[in-house]
Amino acid sequence: MAVPIRTAVAALCAGLAATLFITVPARADQDAGSRAQVWAVSGPERAAAAHEPRARVSLDDTTGRLSLSVSRGGRTVIEPSPVGIVTQQADLSQDLRFLHRKDRLVDERYRSKSGKRLERRVLMNETRLSFATAAGARLDLVVRASADGIAYRYVLPAEYGGVLGETSAFNLPPDASAWLSTYRADNEGRFAQYTAATAPTGEYSDQALFATGGGYTLLAESDLTGTYSGARLAHDQGTGTYRIKLADTTVPTDGPLATPWRAMVTGDLATVTRSTFTDDLAPASKVADTSWIWPGTVLWTWLAGGREAGQSLAAQKAYVDYAAERHWPYEAVDAGWYFKTDEWDTTDPNWQTNSWMPELVEYARAKGVGIIVWIHQRDLDTPEERAQWLPTLERWGVKGVKIDFMDSEAQSTLQWYDTILQETAAHHLMVNFHGSTVPKGIQRTWPQVMTLEGVAGEEKRTNTAAHLTTLPFTRNVIGSMDFTPGAFQRVGLRPNSDAAEVGLTVAYESGLQMFAGTPESYDARPLARDYFDQVPAAWDDTRLLAGRPGREAVLARRSGDRWFLGGVYADTAHTAEVPLTIGSGRWLVETIRDGADGLVQDRQVLRGGDSLSVDVVDNGGFAGIACPWRPGITTCSR
Repeated sequence: MAVPIRTAVAALCAGLAATLFITVPARADQDAGSRAQVWAVSGPERAAAAHEPRARVSLDDTTGRLSLSVSRGGRTVIEPSPVGIVTQQADLSQDLRFLHRKDRLVDERYRSKSGKRLERRVLMNETRLSFATAAGARLDLVVRASADGIAYRYVLPAEYGGVLGETSAFNLPPDASAWLSTYRADNEGRFAQYTAATAPTGEYSDQALFATGGGYTLLAESDLTGTYSGARLAHDQGTGTYRIKLADTTVPTDGPLATPWRAMVTGDLATVTRSTFTDDLAPASKVADTSWIWPGTVLWTWLAGGREAGQSLAAQKAYVDYAAERHWPYEAVDAGWYFKTDEWDTTDPNWQTNSWMPELVEYARAKGVGIIVWIHQRDLDTPEERAQWLPTLERWGVKGVKIDFMDSEAQSTLQWYDTILQETAAHHLMVNFHGSTVPKGIQRTWPQVMTLEGVAGEEKRTNTAAHLTTLPFTRNVIGSMDFTPGAFQRVGLRPNSDAAEVGLTVAYESGLQMFAGTPESYDARPLARDYFDQVPAAWDDTRLLAGRPGREAVLARRSGDRWFLGGVYADTAHTAEVPLTIGSGRWLVETIRDGADGLVQDRQVLRGGDSLSVDVVDNGGFAGIACPWRPGITTCSR
């Protein structure tokens, strides 16, 4: 069939735009009523332009200072906010003059091993604005815009010495609702609600959520590596300004520099919740063969038995037996398995023979269960230690490592991350980082990273139901989160109900979904146990069915033709009405809720778009499965 010339030319131009920069003459619009040059950047999906975020970069002709604002549908998302970076040899935050602009289309497809959906499409417009100081120092500001976010980064084309800091900040309307987590090196602060201006003076995690007239915006970071330093937000009470503060007072550089992306995930709450924007900004996978990387559910034994279980081969075999019986693909051995009163001399070339781990791994392999082991970062912080541990674990047949206690986002620690990511990939070891940074595009670039802690999770006794209902809109937006749900035995130490605890396994996404309960607690709750037998750890799609940060979060995640439902609430007992927006047709919906004497299962047939009614107890929730209904179908279980 002949292709019209106009169509062929359009396709050729689109292909070239995806790979080539287009240079635009060195001019910009003049901002009416002021002495400023202005450049606008918006996403490529013109059909949805009214709902897409739009960035506006302004250069003050008097001061030479840059600012950036974001709007959506003509309403403010981020007010004009300072943009700039200062190095030891050049102040690139003022006295700048415009040189030129280059535009390109970023159009990519990739497949993830975990996350909200496996198949990903990246479609962004990118604008590179080049500036220079009077002394000739160069700064490129690169801005990207997509349907679900705006991001920018600094590119320094030449060496200007170490970075002393950024003047980057985000100016929010003072009355904007804000959900913030006080900054901690392990990123395990609890989220609480304020307004942008009333939040106390202090430092906050950069995964901060704000609600403005333009919708919801989650601040984030992407493509953070050991070439730079981790960011947090600094805030003074009484203002809506949140400044970028780096973990290091000086960040040494070696040649030209591209900083991490300062990202703003923006849209309605459903758009923000299902966004993969921070992954989309990150570099493509550095792991060519990912066939050995398999997400899955995990019987985790720390809260079930602690250090004593970690030191007992018999106890670990019993846990393996239980995982095998339930067809759970992994069992995790936490701290204690290699720490004994007579610490092993790892300089002895035969030290590995003292461990019972090879026996456990072989025992589990024969039963179809993979073993994941905990290890302290201090035992992997030198080349010699890594050369001892990583090849040994691979030779034993261990499937993954849970590395703990990095507790830093300084450049030196990030350089350690760069190394351990390369080496775990080389030794075919999946990774779960604890006491760690949070996902900042890491799971696209290094797909063996199945999950990270960086959250006030199940171990914390200070959590609130409001915190639990905020996490799907904050921490879990940017990547897999090892909250470790399922700790039914911790009655009185968690703020939610049993049904809500079941629902967390879907409301929270994690490539390795660690179940934190005891076998006895599962057997006492057969509905929960059977649900855990079915719940996947990788998803084809994710949708928000209902949500208000701090009040409720109901998510649906699809695996094949089944949707798994997870709902959590911070509210008094009520009947929840949840729109079943999972597609047309008729669905058999099975739900697990709290009853007077334990968990109760309900079944009903609904049409897509109908309201699903579920009775919810105080700070309760529910879990469910929806499968296509046809006559004769009585259960979604398989």
